[in-house]
Amino acid sequence: IEIYSLHVDCKVTSRFAHTIITSKILNRANESREATFEEESCVVVVAPAILLEGEGSIDGKVYPGIIKEKASAQKEYDTAVSHGQSAGLVKITGRKLEQFHVSVSIAAASKVTFELAYEELLKRQLGKFELLIKVRPKQLVKHFQIDVRIFEPQGIRFLETDSTFMTNELTEALTKVQNETKAHILFKPTVDQQKINPELDETLLNGDFVVRYDVKRGATAGDIQIVNGYFVHYFAPREMPVFPKNVIFVIDRSGSMAGRKIEQTRDALLKILQDLRPEDHFSFITFNSKVVEWKSSLLQATAENVASAAGFVQTLSASGGTDINRALLTAVSMLDKAERLPGRSVSMMILLTDGQPTSGESNVEVIQENIQKAVDGKYALFCLGFGFDVSYKFLEKMALSNGGIARRIYENADAALQLQGFYQEVATPILMKIEMQYPENAIEGLTKNNFKLFFEGSEIIVSGKISNELDLLPVEIKAQTHASDLTLKEAANVKEKEQVFQNQSYIFGNFIERLWAYLTIQQLLEKSISAEEEDKKTLEAQALELSLQYNFVTPLTSMVVTKPTGQQQTELANKPTEAG
Repeated sequence: IEIYSLHVDCKVTSRFAHTIITSKILNRANESREATFEEESCVVVVAPAILLEGEGSIDGKVYPGIIKEKASAQKEYDTAVSHGQSAGLVKITGRKLEQFHVSVSIAAASKVTFELAYEELLKRQLGKFELLIKVRPKQLVKHFQIDVRIFEPQGIRFLETDSTFMTNELTEALTKVQNETKAHILFKPTVDQQKINPELDETLLNGDFVVRYDVKRGATAGDIQIVNGYFVHYFAPREMPVFPKNVIFVIDRSGSMAGRKIEQTRDALLKILQDLRPEDHFSFITFNSKVVEWKSSLLQATAENVASAAGFVQTLSASGGTDINRALLTAVSMLDKAERLPGRSVSMMILLTDGQPTSGESNVEVIQENIQKAVDGKYALFCLGFGFDVSYKFLEKMALSNGGIARRIYENADAALQLQGFYQEVATPILMKIEMQYPENAIEGLTKNNFKLFFEGSEIIVSGKISNELDLLPVEIKAQTHASDLTLKEAANVKEKEQVFQNQSYIFGNFIERLWAYLTIQQLLEKSISAEEEDKKTLEAQALELSLQYNFVTPLTSMVVTKPTGQQQTELANKPTEAG
């Protein structure tokens, strides 16, 4: 199977990215073949992206993608493949809407153009937005290009590109142009530039192409943007005093952590200890089938205590079972008993584990219940799952039920950096109990507007529909800072705000409405993770309805590209969930 053209076109409007991947594929064989974008042929879509639509042109005729409920789409695709016809299937392989699996079955001696459009809301982490394009053509491609256009009405503060495969020759194929609010990045290597060396037909293009940027921020109450009656509100205060943290690291040292994983954990923890602030309090709990407290209470992060902790971390070794339940309950009890902690401070537990609970209580539902009851909303629990043997669903549910988030740490060379990076994201809480208030009678379908914590370098996003003819959209933000209670007020002039996006060639139509739908679906699916069975069904039904209405492929839907009955050819797209 030969890919003779691969184009990635991406437009980012105010953090909302709309990407179209067009691949032209030729099957020279005399029997039908299946090409999988994920393993074999193309670009893997990673990020909390939602597939939007796709179409397949089979031997010159175009057939649009139709979003269907999962099972019926799969059936239609399977039927076409069994008849040796050209067909395509796209599915999500990430629980986080993070990875698509695209299969295109190509009939013998025919050409297929497969077009995939997906959208994602770029998330601000550590002061940057990141657009990640995974490039894996696995062969030299005659016509290859990545074209990224960014429009940020707030102004672009800085912009950089990065790539895991760049060489001096490839750098010549990269151009960047930017002004106050717009940027254009083009990467268009020739076949010769793609080669590892002139003699061999092997490609250099195997890795990630990354664009990072941030926007300028003026107004303290954030930035409001409005298009066609939908608004989005971005809030990212800076230069605020940091809350002292009380943090307990709960570290798995069971047998499966032996070797590289425990080494990387030690390396990361030694660096993290250096990042603690003097006013922070901290402790360690390590566990296998036994639970060991480094000290019986939290200690202040003085130079002496940090040095003593570093000595302890260096002795960490791995063997035995996994008693997650008792380890976490011990951590909660240590926070409950803690004395002399700063008055306004943020208490959190960071759990790192690579496996299933095997010692003590091993029923994950009982563990979730025990922890939620013990935490009782007082502390935040962050769960890091190391590798793929871990029950990620279990960790995700536990974190989301206790005011935190879960993150998978991938087992590769930079695992220690991933651990450190995660810590840095939660290391600087600057606001607590944030309420974003809008006029109740004038807004419909408001996305989540209450947040427990805000960390420096991230961003709060709220979106909704303005239901009546408002001239001014008033906003009030209430929050607690380390020093005092904070109230910020702002009123956005609706007509003026709508003007900003008029006549912009970078814009794709109703982008804020799509952003609102994207955010709503994401939040419904997230809520359903920690919901009871009955509520779970309701939340999933609402997410499914919106997915179908806005043509999004989510873990509940799939897309199928089909020749009308009697014309015998199909393509299908689908988003599976992450197993485990």
